[in-house]
Amino acid sequence: MKKLLAIAIAFTLSLEMLSAATEQEIVNRSAEILRGFRSIPENQIPERVLRNASGLAIMSVVKVGFGLSGKGGQGVVVARTGSGWSGPSFVGTGGAGWGFQIGAQLTEFVFVLNSREAVRAFSRDGNVTLGADVSAAAGPTGRDLQASITPTAAVYTYSRSKGLFAGASLEGAIIATQKTANTRYYRRPVNAGAILSGRISPPPGASRLRSALGR
Repeated sequence: MKKLLAIAIAFTLSLEMLSAATEQEIVNRSAEILRGFRSIPENQIPERVLRNASGLAIMSVVKVGFGLSGKGGQGVVVARTGSGWSGPSFVGTGGAGWGFQIGAQLTEFVFVLNSREAVRAFSRDGNVTLGADVSAAAGPTGRDLQASITPTAAVYTYSRSKGLFAGASLEGAIIATQKTANTRYYRRPVNAGAILSGRISPPPGASRLRSALGR
């Protein structure tokens, strides 16, 4: 009972920390996550994969469980446009479940959107279910990727975790557009489609993320 209570408290605090982050903090954290994934010597996201990406979703997800498990996370989606990368559109995920799961885990995810169709799935101001609305597969890794880069799925998934759960996956997870966060960040009502198509100019606060994205 004490362990269950401790994990429940840890989970609540972790979700509160995520939800308390400002939109600018989420954008800055996303930039750091992307830089981290690009700098892992042997398991980094290949530059060729990133150069051919139509978009990226970058998220931090906290998962805690002791029999009953739960997760919650926040992040952003960006898309490549005719004039460079779009501004960020905010997304989130959450849920609860049953199963023999003990521990706590913070996982950073980068989802490489390999097609315009995948970008459109995140542009609907609604929910996207990985593996259902868009096909997803673990992405190739390595600094000197020589294999063909023809995408085998609409979305390539990359993750790295700190915690006691074995493995990390958001397969089947529902990722939802955070309309209120978009309104706060852009200081007016905007929709994900307008942001990701480039019709809405990226705010100055997105410069660090856009720098991390590169070309």
